[in-house]
Formats: sequence, structure tokens, C-alpha cells
Amino acid sequence: MTAPPPTDARPDDAAAVGTAPPPSQRAYRRRITTEIWIVLGLSLGKSGLYAVVNLIDRLTAGPPLGDQTTTLNPSRSPRPWLDLTYQLLQVGFALVPVALALYLLSANGKSAVRRIGLDFTRPWRDLGIGVGLAAAIGIPGLGLYAIARTLGLAVEVQASALNAAWWTIPVLLLAALQNALLEEVIVVGYLMERLRELRWSAPAIVITSALVRGSYHLYQGWGAFVGNAIMGLLFAEYYRRKRRVMPLVMAHTLMDTFVFVGYALIPAAWIAMLGLN
Repeated sequence: MTAPPPTDARPDDAAAVGTAPPPSQRAYRRRITTEIWIVLGLSLGKSGLYAVVNLIDRLTAGPPLGDQTTTLNPSRSPRPWLDLTYQLLQVGFALVPVALALYLLSANGKSAVRRIGLDFTRPWRDLGIGVGLAAAIGIPGLGLYAIARTLGLAVEVQASALNAAWWTIPVLLLAALQNALLEEVIVVGYLMERLRELRWSAPAIVITSALVRGSYHLYQGWGAFVGNAIMGLLFAEYYRRKRRVMPLVMAHTLMDTFVFVGYALIPAAWIAMLGLN
């Protein structure tokens, strides 16, 4: 409960004891800019910085980039129940920045979920668009990865190294959904909304979103940076026009599901033929 004003307050002091006046535009811009750095520093901005350092490490380690390997979903314990616990904790804590971003976008009682189109108001239409985006990005992406591997511009990506257990596929599906929510909510929905409030131009917003997306994939090599930056341009431009992030989440989940789960089902001979190893 708000405390009553002091009895000796003068009428002229009403503004001082009442609700504070709204901050100036400059102060608001500073606050939003600081907020963006904090959110990115807790999530994908941090990942991008680590990815840059990791790429420098790989380029200076000795072996060519094409001879190196990275694993997307490593096992964290030889004991299945502990491995499952670690995997679930990883997924859960990775979604905390998503909750933070949605909370910050929900100022003044507005629903952030509805604001960025993360709702289920049109599920079938969103799914159809998501499937189309996944095909438009995923199929050329496999080709780009194969070319980058041939040119030595990408490391070998092992989609999963989880020990076989009853929970392996469900955990990989959760990991795919977690990646989709984290990237699309933070890099598209949250970041683009905030940059729009800062009066950035539309091309600058789209390019910034795409470059941030590419940056945290640099640990996979230059090919992954280029491929994900192109994906970022398409996704950011779609959001700029439609203001809906749900189709992007669906598309991203489908692509990661194919990589995490489907990749393990491809015969080794086919992988070798496609140059994906």
C-alpha cells in the first residue's frame, strides 16, 4: 500500500509525492539499451561471444577446421538417470532467458505472448507456414553444409552423442523445442521489438537479428555462420511483416528435430555419400 504524503506537504509538492513523471525519451532509450545488453548477456549474446573465441581456438589449434568435430547434444554422465537429470536441467535453465524476455515485454499489462505472436490462435496456418519455412531453409542448408565441409570451412557436426535409453528421443525433441523458443523469442521477437522501440530502421533491425543468429553458430565454422545468417534474414523479414513468431518456432523445431533425431537414422553410407562427415 502506498504511504500517505506527509502532512506538511505543500500543494506544489503533489508531483513529488505522487506518481513519478514518465522518464524522458533519452532515459527510456538508455534503459531499453541496457536491458537488451543484459538479456543478450544472459543468453545468446553470451553464446555468440563464446562461439567467436571457440572459432579462434579452432583456427589456431593446428588441425584444419574441416578435420575437427563438434557435438550438439553430448551425454553428460555414463549413468542414465543422472544423464537424464542433467539434460532436463539444461533444457529448463536455457528457457529462463525466454521467460525473462517475455516478462520484460509484458510491461503495462500487455501480453508479450500475443504481442509477438507466440500464441495458438491459428495453429494450422502457423504449422503450414512453419513446414514451408523449414523446407525452404533446411534443404538448401544441408547442401551448404556439404559444400562447406568439402571446402574445409565447417567442422564435422555430430548431432547427438546421447547414450541409447528410453528417454533419448524425448529429450532430443525437448532440446529441439528449447532451441527454437530460445532463438526465435530472443533474437526475433524480443530483440526486434526492442530495436523497433529504439526507432532503428527496418533494414538495420533485420540485419542485426540475422548477424546475432549467425554469431552464436560460429563454433561450427564459417559455413554455419553464413547459413544461419541467411536463415536469420528470412525469419526476421517474415516477423517484420507478420509480427508472428510461432511459425518460426515451429519451423525451427522441425529442422532441429530432423537434425537431432532424423540424422541418427540416416545410414552411414548415405552420410558418406553426401559428404556430411
